[in-house]
Amino acid sequence: MAAVTHVYTLDYVARMLGETLDLLEAIVWNDDNLTYGAIVSVYTGQDETITALTDDGIEELTDMLADARRSSQDWNRFLEDFVSDQDIIARVKEKDLRL
Repeated sequence: MAAVTHVYTLDYVARMLGETLDLLEAIVWNDDNLTYGAIVSVYTGQDETITALTDDGIEELTDMLADARRSSQDWNRFLEDFVSDQDIIARVKEKDLRL
């Protein structure tokens, strides 16, 4: 495995992928959802962090989302499995309808 030389903030990844930040935060909240080391915490202060992803993390996340979106049933099941907040699920579904 190559050394990680840069990471992407979760906010930037959400914009790159056209996803809501809330959705990505819900997915990476459980660090078992991506391979160890794909999710990086960046300390911005003594008790402040932001979440970032490596290139591998972005690739895994992209593949995960593409697989989940194969059908509306798969997508709904994915949202129920990975997002516990019903408000976030509603916002994601509303955004999907606008596309």
